[in-house]
Amino acid sequence: MTTTPQARYAWEPALSVRQVLTLERVLAGEPEVVAGAGQLDRPVRWVHVAEAADVGVMLSGGEMVLTTGVLLAGDEPGQAEYIRSLHRAEAAAVVLGLGRAFPAPPEVMRRAAERCGLPMVVLHRPFPFAELTEEVQSRLVRRKFAAVSLSEAVRTELTALITAGAPLQRLLDEVARHSGCPVVVTNLAHRVLATAGERSAVDDVLRDWERIARQAGTGADGGWISAGVGGRGERWGRLLLCGYRGEAATGRLLADRAAEALVLHRMLGGGSAPSWEEESAQSLLTDLVSGAVPAGRLLPRARAAGLPVNRRTFVPLVVLDRTAAELDRVLRLLGLSGLVAALADGVAAVLLSLARDQDADLLTAHFAARLRTPAPAVVAAAGPRTAWDEVPAGLREARHVADAVAGSRAALDLPPVVRLKDVHLRGLIRLLRDDPQVQSFAERELDGLLGENEPELLNVLRTYLATGRNKSRTAQLHHVSRPALYRRLEAIQARLGVDLDDFEQAASVHIALLAHDAQQG
Repeated sequence: MTTTPQARYAWEPALSVRQVLTLERVLAGEPEVVAGAGQLDRPVRWVHVAEAADVGVMLSGGEMVLTTGVLLAGDEPGQAEYIRSLHRAEAAAVVLGLGRAFPAPPEVMRRAAERCGLPMVVLHRPFPFAELTEEVQSRLVRRKFAAVSLSEAVRTELTALITAGAPLQRLLDEVARHSGCPVVVTNLAHRVLATAGERSAVDDVLRDWERIARQAGTGADGGWISAGVGGRGERWGRLLLCGYRGEAATGRLLADRAAEALVLHRMLGGGSAPSWEEESAQSLLTDLVSGAVPAGRLLPRARAAGLPVNRRTFVPLVVLDRTAAELDRVLRLLGLSGLVAALADGVAAVLLSLARDQDADLLTAHFAARLRTPAPAVVAAAGPRTAWDEVPAGLREARHVADAVAGSRAALDLPPVVRLKDVHLRGLIRLLRDDPQVQSFAERELDGLLGENEPELLNVLRTYLATGRNKSRTAQLHHVSRPALYRRLEAIQARLGVDLDDFEQAASVHIALLAHDAQQG
């Protein structure tokens, strides 16, 4: 299969035949396209002035050949072969200056050029070819220098970011700034791992991602420029500039530099750094939990990331004491669809996406059962959601439940899957911890102890109430004698002005302490 000039010289800054014909010096020669009008977007890599009949053997492809045809006059077979040889050499176009040799466009050459799809242009007015050569060559050199300068500037900036430990998102933001269009990184399954660029433009791309993922190839048609990402003989994914509006060759250079930077970033990250898939899930789930971005705007991101979202049941989970990688392996083992991301050290979020006919509670319990070795993990769950807009609230509820039991799970008899109803008062206080009235209540009830620099009395109070006001157990846990504990309890009651033997007063202090701890946590 013959390689087209567009593909063969795609990486070199070039002018198209159409652009050359619009130059002021060319217009002075009154150019007329007599053949190959549908091929005027071919790139012109160079301009070559030649009168030799066998000029084709001197070309390497992509040249615009300028000639007066003086050696072809009267030789119709030679004229046809001349055009065919230019076609075989993959010339961009042929420009014939009309004059003594050819006062009118030669029909034999015109027909041959039309058959070959080779643009043929005639100049009706005398025209110094040297002027056209000088104009085009200078423009091509300037373009090449500008493209190389941009390429080196981008490479330098991205390398500096990588050596400074910048995350993947920071690199892509820089690429988007230079390209002026959305940037998308995908894995080999075309699932979106990261994006950058103006939010509304990125949303437009992701909204139509299924079609784009099928149709966007390795070319630059319509400004869609792709570069493969991989290293050490392995391909990981690709980077896309979506709707790049500059010169295609410059865009390809930019995409190539960006892809190189992504490879370097991934290799320098080593095994301890999260994978791009993990970073993608973490970014999406973090945005869902925070509520900073409306859930509806995050739906295209979720769909592009490969999460099934149509007619699904979503189960929000937060798991303690398991890494995101461990949870992802369990999901794969069970054949469940979902996203996993670390929210903090020892805290990970899981969003299960189940078919409507699947038993959400049963599958959640099955998932939790797989996490009971080597030691049981705390799996906090919100109720199943059938609407995507309800997912953020569900994730926050699961996070509240996990936080409510995090500090006292050893003292609680927890089921395999913990829900809001299982954490009772702690769960309620956790949900209300940011309420100004609850905060005021906690400060008012504990005012006599909160100002102390020594937190010992507050710790004794916490243990005493958590053990159900068991003095023997409290003394044992704090390694003090019972008389010593009594003195501390008397000091606590005096500072707070309460009687801890009175159930209502003790309950009030206990609620205030739970609220205080929830606010601190």
